[in-house]
Amino acid sequence: MLDKNGIAQRIAQELIDGSYVNLGIGIPTLVANYIPKGINVEFQSENGILGMGPFPIEGQEDADLINAGKQTITAMPGAVFFDSATSFAMIRGQHVHLTVLGAMEVSENGDIANWKIPGKMVKGMGGAMDLVASAENIIVAMMHTNKKGESKILKKCTLPITGVNCVKKVVTNLSVLEVTPNGFKLLERAPGVSVEEIIKATEAKLIIEGETPEMKL
Repeated sequence: MLDKNGIAQRIAQELIDGSYVNLGIGIPTLVANYIPKGINVEFQSENGILGMGPFPIEGQEDADLINAGKQTITAMPGAVFFDSATSFAMIRGQHVHLTVLGAMEVSENGDIANWKIPGKMVKGMGGAMDLVASAENIIVAMMHTNKKGESKILKKCTLPITGVNCVKKVVTNLSVLEVTPNGFKLLERAPGVSVEEIIKATEAKLIIEGETPEMKL
């Protein structure tokens, strides 16, 4: 199965040349480290940067240059900085082509829960609701199961919903899943992972057509 970097590397294959992309907190931030050769994209962070680069080399961090998750980042040549009003105008105006988000749960109809666990203190939803309400293409990067081994790929979300019927694809440490009108379709399996293992780790029903290819990283 994949680690977090492997998930990010697979999602990087979904990047389209010339597109504007927002990377959420957690695993999605790693996608900037794996841009395929020949692909040029502009990464946007809702705290006010367009042109975000990969993580800095250790010892070359700039504490004033951070992403929405308060991690130190780099800026590409031509990067611009702006206030939150401008940032969310980009998002709400649907100028961001792809959003990559982490999640605690995703349901088979494309609902996402990624901001709150009841009973636990949170600062707020942040930009998640604006992103899921505005983006045309949302890919979720997540682990397939939680720490207890329970599936996070569900028939119906049990946690507070961030967005309804908005997720297009999910990439986990076990598989690549596409959200279809009939539920999750299994597109690829992680290296060394069998279809049977994926089915066992998934609460939702999977649509499986023919041989399921292994991911190519």
